[in-house]
Amino acid sequence: MRANYADALRRSVLTAFAAIWIAVGPSQAVDAQDLIVGVGGNVTSIDPHYHNLAPNNGVATHIFDRLVHQDEQQRLIPGLATEWRPIDDTTWEFKLRADVKFHDGAPFDAEDVLATLKRVPWVPNSPSSFAISTRSIVETTVVDPLTIRFRTAKPYPLLPNDLSIVNIVSRKAVEAPTGDFNQGRAAIGTGPFRFVEFAPGDRLVLQRNDAYWGGKAHWSKVTIRVITNASARTAALLAGDVHIIDQVQTADVPRLRASPQVALSKVTSNRLIYLALDQARDQTPFVTDKQGAVLPNNPLKNRKVRQALSRAINREAIVQRIFDGEAIPAGGLLPDGFFGASDKLKPDAFDQDAARKLLGEAGYPNGFAMTIHGPNDRYPEDEKVLQAIGPMFSRVGLDTRVVTSPWASYATQSSAPNYAFSVMLVGWGAGTGEVSSPLRSLLATVSREAGMGASNRGRYSNPQVDELLARALATVNDAARAKLLAGASEAAIADMGLIPLYYQVNLWAHRRTVQYTPRADEYTFALHVRPTN
Repeated sequence: MRANYADALRRSVLTAFAAIWIAVGPSQAVDAQDLIVGVGGNVTSIDPHYHNLAPNNGVATHIFDRLVHQDEQQRLIPGLATEWRPIDDTTWEFKLRADVKFHDGAPFDAEDVLATLKRVPWVPNSPSSFAISTRSIVETTVVDPLTIRFRTAKPYPLLPNDLSIVNIVSRKAVEAPTGDFNQGRAAIGTGPFRFVEFAPGDRLVLQRNDAYWGGKAHWSKVTIRVITNASARTAALLAGDVHIIDQVQTADVPRLRASPQVALSKVTSNRLIYLALDQARDQTPFVTDKQGAVLPNNPLKNRKVRQALSRAINREAIVQRIFDGEAIPAGGLLPDGFFGASDKLKPDAFDQDAARKLLGEAGYPNGFAMTIHGPNDRYPEDEKVLQAIGPMFSRVGLDTRVVTSPWASYATQSSAPNYAFSVMLVGWGAGTGEVSSPLRSLLATVSREAGMGASNRGRYSNPQVDELLARALATVNDAARAKLLAGASEAAIADMGLIPLYYQVNLWAHRRTVQYTPRADEYTFALHVRPTN
């Protein structure tokens, strides 16, 4: 549990955070010290505690730091904490890095960690709170400015994992509203880049922090502009206007491979793309009879209906025809190799006859009508996937309409407290790199007090899943905890708490003037984007 200081420092410096996402418009002259990247995900806020969303988290990690960092395979390495260890069954001690300063020159110490823990659950109107990562802490003690202890109500081995996704802010920002971060007044961290300018939906400008504890980043300036259109990102790369792009659409891969100026990098993602189903309301707004009248009983609450939907989906066809093989059909919550992933969970076999039979057994031999919703600019090929799934449902007797919208509006409508939709395409990246992340956020019974179910859009609830998850989160032995997490996943999937579709394969394309080490968490870090010369 204790990190070796010298080795930890070496590894931490090698992976110092300098991730930058930039997308530019017209071709322009670029300084040799500028890194230019085209990013597909829309950054909705600079507030590191407002919305647990991958594009936001990626940006925040460059301005701010975490106590614990993750390497490209999401293994824990030192960040603002140089080492950590349990000192008894319910107490963790973290040693903090000395001589770290915020961008305004203020020294970092344990009081800033205290302020961060206070702010995380306080942030108003958070669509997906980070409180799930701090709820286990019932008491915090500052031993000295560089030593802090966290007490949990019961043994909790995942505390370092949880804290690896919580960015540390200055004590001056403990009650700063989200707007103050977006305008830069509170966007003062200890990370490798300083905030310069943020124009939502357009650009973020960053400047290198020459005093960064992990060493100066190679790139002196970063201008991050969002280009949600994948074809436009590809065109910018081929034109030489950007150095690297993320979320490469597979339709563009042959063209990119044909260019002698471009290379590709890829890795299996920690992100599951899935369908969330409204399982809470007795009547759900977008499931009707075939004449358009809302049904008196919500069919999605019937497990056989949920199973029928899963069997109606041809995952292999989606992977091959839409992603050209650059995705993995999913049966569980995380791909094999991630901690707690169950090797028993395989994708449901595509079987239209079985789907029709299940619908008949559920009391819907003639089917019903429904609308499925999803984003058209958040995940690679998201709209194409929805347009493929709609006809698959229709072929088993479900008159299906597909509606897509930009992520900014879709995320608001599909999240608490709105829950406007019935069947939703969503993605979840396991920020901690293990299975408790999707279990706690997507499938645990919604409880604001317990910090569970923060992104449970279907409001799914299963006491068996909750009990296995609770036991796992209190189990120190790694092998026993992995078995419990796998069991909780198996119970949730058997009950169709959500419908797994596929795991993403993270694809980047970059000019051959730079080289890149891909990451399972989708982030693009500047020290992983290095000049080839």
